[in-house]
Amino acid sequence: MSRGLNKVMIIGNLGRDPEMRYTPSGKPVTSFSVATSRAWTSPDGERHEETEWFNVVAWGNLAETCNQYLTKGQQVYIEGRLQTRRWEDPEGRKHVNTEIVADRMIMLGERLNKASGSSEGGAGPLGEPPMDDNEFPF
Repeated sequence: MSRGLNKVMIIGNLGRDPEMRYTPSGKPVTSFSVATSRAWTSPDGERHEETEWFNVVAWGNLAETCNQYLTKGQQVYIEGRLQTRRWEDPEGRKHVNTEIVADRMIMLGERLNKASGSSEGGAGPLGEPPMDDNEFPF
């Protein structure tokens, strides 16, 4: 039997500050939204832009890191898998929610100070200092 693949990679900007909560067993879970945009020119020369919104959920240590370091508007790389949840509310209405369950996050662009909202220059993965422009990762 062959194995499947469920892998998602996005780069976008946070649409809201992360919200962290805890499961009844005490496990941290953080949720936030990420917007990705694409632009193209149609054959008639008209410029178009489209934004797609993704709900993202992170668990455990990654949840704590996302809650601590991410802020609305910040650019971020998210890697994970798609998950669809279905449920019925007390009034009997059926709901469906598709989200990215993150297993990796890298902060991109300028790192924002969550307390003051000021920028602190570029940041590497999980808040590491930025690389020098003349430094290569290999």
